[in-house]
Amino acid sequence: MRFDGKRALVTGAGKGFGRAIAKKLAECGAETFALSRTQADLDTLKSEVPSINVINVDLQDWDKSREEVGKTGHIDLLVNNAGVTVKSLFIDTPKEQIDRIFDVNFKGTFNVSQVIAKRMIENGKGGSIVNMSSIMSEKAVSEGCVYSTTKAAIDMLTKCMALELGPHNIRVNSINPTVVWTDMTRPYKKELMQLLPMTPMGRFPEIEDVVNTVVFLLSDQSGMISGESLRIDGGLCVH
Repeated sequence: MRFDGKRALVTGAGKGFGRAIAKKLAECGAETFALSRTQADLDTLKSEVPSINVINVDLQDWDKSREEVGKTGHIDLLVNNAGVTVKSLFIDTPKEQIDRIFDVNFKGTFNVSQVIAKRMIENGKGGSIVNMSSIMSEKAVSEGCVYSTTKAAIDMLTKCMALELGPHNIRVNSINPTVVWTDMTRPYKKELMQLLPMTPMGRFPEIEDVVNTVVFLLSDQSGMISGESLRIDGGLCVH
């Protein structure tokens, strides 16, 4: 698939899914903006793909995020990938932890999407938005209460965005991967390995599987898919 002439923004592009997605979009011809709160990650990304534009901002800062994202101009393709989590039992989770995870995972997605969608509407050419959710929006894992709740919120936000933005030819979908081993998931390895015997395909997906799904949903080949939460789980949810 090619995205020549398109402009793309990927949040959380310093590591994991986001980094791989940003590199793939650039490879496919899109003028790509990579947003991360970690400048060192952006520096190494820029050294690997010199054509990528980098944005250093923490999505927990609502106003600064709007300012920096607004500088990008019109964006055709948006991937809201940024996310954080911390292991914590429900009974022990402090307010500060709840605020941090909601600020980045949910409010960050809401904020960036709001800025970009307004530009898409003004431009009149439509667009495609993919929100990063998780299979944890449907399945509870011990010590992951806040993270799972934010992802359930992302799934509903996706449906609401698709409903309101559809008349402007803007499609919005979320993807819901099961376990993919990244810096975020490795601390939960013991808990998450319990999902493997419940996975009919007998394995967890690779980062490439997530990247390919995002690229498909961004492309015109998925032109009538909107408002969906697409699981990437090897059949986990049939149990």
